[in-house]
Amino acid sequence: MDIFSYFKNHDIDTVDATFYRTIRVWRSWYYSNVRKFHKYNVYRGNGTSINCTRYSLSMAKKVCEDIADLLLNEKVQITIADKATDDFVKQVLTDNTWEELGNEFQEWKAALGTVAYVVYIRDGQVDEAGNMTGGRIGINYVDALNIYPTSWENKVVKECIFTFRKTYKRKKYVHIQYHRLEPLADGGNQYVIENAVVEDTAGSGTEMTPEQWRMIPHFSGLAERLETHSDKPMFVIDRLNIVNNADDDSTNPMGVALFANGIDIVRSIDLKYDSYANEFSLGKKRLFVAPEFTTTVDGNAVFDPNDTVFYELPEDFFKESKETIHEINMELRIEEHSKGITDDLNFLSMACGFGTDRYKFENGGVKTATEVISENSDMYRSLVKHELVLNRVLIQLIQTIIRAGIDIGTSGLDENTDITIQFDDSIIEDKVTERQNDRQDVAMGAMGVAEYRAKWYGETPEQAQANLPAQESEVILE
Repeated sequence: MDIFSYFKNHDIDTVDATFYRTIRVWRSWYYSNVRKFHKYNVYRGNGTSINCTRYSLSMAKKVCEDIADLLLNEKVQITIADKATDDFVKQVLTDNTWEELGNEFQEWKAALGTVAYVVYIRDGQVDEAGNMTGGRIGINYVDALNIYPTSWENKVVKECIFTFRKTYKRKKYVHIQYHRLEPLADGGNQYVIENAVVEDTAGSGTEMTPEQWRMIPHFSGLAERLETHSDKPMFVIDRLNIVNNADDDSTNPMGVALFANGIDIVRSIDLKYDSYANEFSLGKKRLFVAPEFTTTVDGNAVFDPNDTVFYELPEDFFKESKETIHEINMELRIEEHSKGITDDLNFLSMACGFGTDRYKFENGGVKTATEVISENSDMYRSLVKHELVLNRVLIQLIQTIIRAGIDIGTSGLDENTDITIQFDDSIIEDKVTERQNDRQDVAMGAMGVAEYRAKWYGETPEQAQANLPAQESEVILE
C-alpha cells in the first residue's frame, strides 16, 4: 500500500515522500544490501556477465551499535524521587522489555535518524464517548519508516501518524494511528487518537470498517476514536542531535542517520574490503601441469579433481620450455589494503562524531578502541550533544507513563515528581580527576555530602539528603 496515497485521499499533509526514500537508502546501507552495489554484474566478454556479491565490513551498522551502547546501556540510571511512582514506572519499563528494546531502538535511531515511543493502554474499556478505564500500560516502539509527522513547531512534533503492520492468516494489514490535537469548547485543546485499519495483502490498500477489523484478533479491542482529555501527547519522538541536511526543507522535524554524511566513505570501505578479500581468492598458488603427468600408466588420476590448485594445460604447451610443472605465486597486497581501509575507518569515525583512531583494521577485521576518552575529545562532545536530546526524551517518556498510570486509576502516583537521568560516564577519562577534586571539596567543607551524592550517585537532592549517614559532620571522603 502506498501510504501517501492514503494521506492524499484523507487530506493529510506530512513530510514529503522523497525523504522516506532517503530513509530507505540509509536502511539499505545499514543492512549492507545496497542495490547495484552489494549485488552487481561483471561483464566477462563475448556478451556474457556474471552476478557477484560484494564483501562488506558492515560499518554502517557498527557505528550505530557503538553510539547506541554509549548512549543507553546498563549503567544509565533513571531516578524518580517519589518511591511509589519510581516502582510503578520501573515495572512498566520492565513489562515492555525496555532493557532490551531501549538499546535496540537507539541503534535504529542512529540507523534511520528517528524513532518514537508511543504509550498506550492495553486491555482497557472504551465507552461510547471515547473514554477509557482500566487496563495496563504498554509501549509501542516505532522506527522512522512508520513515523509521519503532520504538524510541528521548531522541530517539535505536535501531531503525528504512526503505522503498525500486522499479519493474520497470511493476510497483511496496516494499522494507522493518528494522534492529533482537537479544540475544546473552553478554548483549550486535547489529544484524540483516531485509528484505521487497511488491508494490504496485495498492495490494494482496502480500508476496513471498525466492525470488520474487530473480527481480527490483533484489532479486536481497537477503538475508532479515543479522547485523552489532555493537551500532552501520548508519544515521544527521539532523534539524533544532528542537523537534517538530507532534505531541502530546513523545517523537517525528522532526524538523519548517524552515517548519513559518510555514505561515500562506507562505500569506499566496502570496495577496499572486497578487493582485500579477493586478494586471497585470486592470489592463491597455482600449478600448471603438462597433460602427460595428470594420469598414471594405468589411466588413474594423479591429482584430486576437486583440488583447484592444479590446472591441466593443452598438449605440447611446454614444448619449448621443457617444463613438466609451472608454479605461479601471486603477490598479495595486504599492507596496502589494510592501510587504505584503516584510513577510511578514520574518515568514517570523524564523520560520525567519534574522532580519529576509533577503529583500526587488523588481521582481516575491525578492532574498536576500548580506552577511556577525554572530555576534550570530539567523541565526548558528540556524545554529550546527543545526550541532551535523549535526556529530554527519557523524562518525557516517564512523565507520559505516569500520566497514563493516573488515567487508569493507579493510586499514589506523582506526575510532578523529580526525575533524574544519569548517563554512563565510566569511559570519560577526566571524571576520575573531577570526582577526586569533589571529594577534597567535601573534606574541606566547600561541598556538602548531599550535593556530592546527588552528583555522583544519580540521586535527587531530596534522596541524597535522606540517604546521608546519621552524623554527616563525621563523614570524610578520601
